Amino acid sequence: MTGHIRTGTTAPRAPWLTLRRREMFEGWLFVSPTLIGFLIFFLGPLIAVIIYSLSEWNLLSQQMTYIGTANYQDALTQNPDFWHVIRNSVIFAAGLVPLNMTLALALALALCRPGRGVVFFRTAFFAPVVTSAVAWAIVWKFLLQGEAGAVNQMLATVGIDGPNWLREPDWAMAAVIVTRVLKMVGLNMILYIAALQSIPRDYEEAARLEGAGNWQIFRMVTWPLLAPSTLIIMVITTIGSFKVFDHIYLMTGGGPENGTLVLAFYIYEQAFEFFNVGYASALAMIMFAIVLVLAVVQIMLRQKGSA
Repeated sequence: MTGHIRTGTTAPRAPWLTLRRREMFEGWLFVSPTLIGFLIFFLGPLIAVIIYSLSEWNLLSQQMTYIGTANYQDALTQNPDFWHVIRNSVIFAAGLVPLNMTLALALALALCRPGRGVVFFRTAFFAPVVTSAVAWAIVWKFLLQGEAGAVNQMLATVGIDGPNWLREPDWAMAAVIVTRVLKMVGLNMILYIAALQSIPRDYEEAARLEGAGNWQIFRMVTWPLLAPSTLIIMVITTIGSFKVFDHIYLMTGGGPENGTLVLAFYIYEQAFEFFNVGYASALAMIMFAIVLVLAVVQIMLRQKGSA
């Protein structure tokens, strides 16, 4: 009788799901919602816009023709309205960003310490941030009407004849900027309050022992320590100023005389009123490039200043 005789034991096979593979799988599982959202809602639309910007696509005829960089060349070299729109966008950002940041910092300095009424005023200034932008713009549109507007009626009580804020080219942009600042200043105020509360009180007390006054403490201690937060707030506010659409659409419609026609609203007009999707996509890519360059320049200036 013959048979196989085992001369040794076989080593057990290592399990496929090792600890390293399990940790890697769990890691991908945790980041998958963000990754899927990034691919669907950012990278995919970005690639689509790039493709559309290189084509002539009329939304009504649904005909798409590849034309290369013709849309970009037309916007940058042949369309005078484009540079007028860029000028308006720069004016809007130049007015909104410093006004918003200055007011937010002033409110944060006044409300960063515990005291009577602090919670109420923080809530009051932050409430517009969570208020519907549509409701906010419509209410302010009524308030800024000509003689019938509440703002001009209040000015009339002290003998001032207010302008027709949203119908005069010299005042419309300023009125929209102030309205937008009042809507969003609460967000930057909260960011500044968080930054101020993270500064150790020891620095301020040491400066006072050396005889420094309030202004010297702010200029030499508080402001330098706020620089990282200020950079973030500046980048966020600048990007937001170039993306403004709702206030322009609801309050002025780009007028009067195209005085408030900014880039985001111009893109909307080209895409959904004139149905030039390809041209609007090229304008959107130009706006993306402008915002990207501004963000990089601001970060480089900050790094250079801190070096």
